[in-house]
Amino acid sequence: MRIKTKLKKGDEVVVLTGRSKGTIGKIEKIQVDGKVLVAGANLVKKNQKPNMQNPDGGIVTRAMPLDISNVAFVDPSSRKATRLGFKIEAGSKKARFAKASGNLV
Repeated sequence: MRIKTKLKKGDEVVVLTGRSKGTIGKIEKIQVDGKVLVAGANLVKKNQKPNMQNPDGGIVTRAMPLDISNVAFVDPSSRKATRLGFKIEAGSKKARFAKASGNLV
């Protein structure tokens, strides 16, 4: 089942809870189960077996998914967390806007 969200891949978000609280990064991927991958947030070290891309193996740092409810969109004008809404523009186009400032995204 797909999750309904106003966030998109490439949006700049801030992490609201957890070990990476306050980290700002771009959404790299939105998963079907309601999780998002944020660049530079929720980083963990994993043991990597040797393979073709990494012949030495070893310890690698990876971003792990966060629940979508634990991130908020960053308003480009104020650089603070805000909610998003939809407005119907002229010509019946649907556009996203930041609820805090009212600016289109």
